[in-house]
Amino acid sequence: MLLHDTSTAQSEDVTAGIWAELLADDQPPFDAFLAEALAPQQDYLSDTERALYQHGKRLRPAVLLLAARMIHGSTPLPRKAVQGAVSLEMLHVATLIHDDIIDDSALRRGLPSVNAARGMETAVLVGDLQFVQAIRGFVRAIDRDSDMALVELVLDTAFQIGCGELDELRTDMSLDPAQLIQRYWHTADRKTAVLFGLAAEAGVTLAGGRSSDARRAGFFGRRLGRALQVMDDLFDLAQDEADSGKPRGMDLLRRRASLPLLYAMEELGPDHRVSRVLRGEPLDATGLERCVAQVRATTGFSRAYADARTQALEAIELLRPFPASRYRYALEDLALHVVDRKP
Repeated sequence: MLLHDTSTAQSEDVTAGIWAELLADDQPPFDAFLAEALAPQQDYLSDTERALYQHGKRLRPAVLLLAARMIHGSTPLPRKAVQGAVSLEMLHVATLIHDDIIDDSALRRGLPSVNAARGMETAVLVGDLQFVQAIRGFVRAIDRDSDMALVELVLDTAFQIGCGELDELRTDMSLDPAQLIQRYWHTADRKTAVLFGLAAEAGVTLAGGRSSDARRAGFFGRRLGRALQVMDDLFDLAQDEADSGKPRGMDLLRRRASLPLLYAMEELGPDHRVSRVLRGEPLDATGLERCVAQVRATTGFSRAYADARTQALEAIELLRPFPASRYRYALEDLALHVVDRKP
C-alpha cells in the first residue's frame, strides 16, 4: 500500500494497512499492554466484550501512534506512548458500550451488543470498568511532571463525552433548525471529536513534542472527529443493514438530530412529515423508508457531505507545519479516507 496516494483514500481497509506497515513495530507491545490491562477484568468479561477489542479498527490508537511517530520518527517509541494508545482504545470501547445502552441497540458491528447479550445492568458496569481502567492506564503512562497536564486532559475528555451524550438526549427538536444545527456541532465536538483530539494531542505529548505542537495536533484530531461524525450520520441514511449491522434510518426513527436530517428539516419546512417525525410523530417501517428517501432527495445530504469534507481538509491544513514524513502523510490520508470511503 502506498501512503499519501489517491488509492489510499479509496482503500476500504486503510487503518489495517497503517497498522500492518507503519505501526508494525508497535503492534506487539500494543497487544501486550492491552492483555495486561484486561487481565484484572477477566472474571467479568465475556466473548461479547472481547470481540469489541478484537474486531475494532483501532482507528483512535492509530491516530495517537502516528502523531507520536510524526514527532519521534521510526525508532522505538517510549513505552508510555503505546500504553497511552491502549488506554485510548479502552476509553473508546467504554463509549461504545454506553452508546448501545442509551440507544437500546441490539447489534454492534453485526454482533450482539453488550446490553443485548448480558442485560443493561451488567453492560453499565462493564462499560464503567473500561472507563476506569483507561484512566488508570493513562496515569501509569506518565513519567515526568510535564505529562501531568495529560491526565487532566484525559479526565476532561471523559467528562466532555458524558456531557455530549446528555446533550444529545436533551435536544429539543421543537427549536428552530438553525439553532438545532448550532447545537449539533457543539454536541458532536463533545461526543465524538474530543476523543480524536485527545488521540492526536496525547500522541505528540507522549513522544516528547512541544506543547504548541500538541495543541495543533489536537485541533487536527477534532476536525477529523467532526468529519467522521457527519459521515456516520450520512451512512445511517445510505448504508444497507447487511453492511452496517443495523436498519437504515435509525437516527430518524430515534429522533436523533443528525446533520443531514437537520438540513432536510430546514429545507422541507415544519409541516413536512420528516419534520413532524423528528418532533415526535409516530413512524412505522414503511413510513421510515419513505422518509429516508425524501431526506436523501433534499440538498441536506450533499450539504452535510460538503461540511464533512471541509472538516477533513481543514484537518489536513493543520498538519502542514509539521515536517514532511510518512507518518504525517498517513494522518492526512486518514482524514481523506474518512470522507472518501464508501458506505
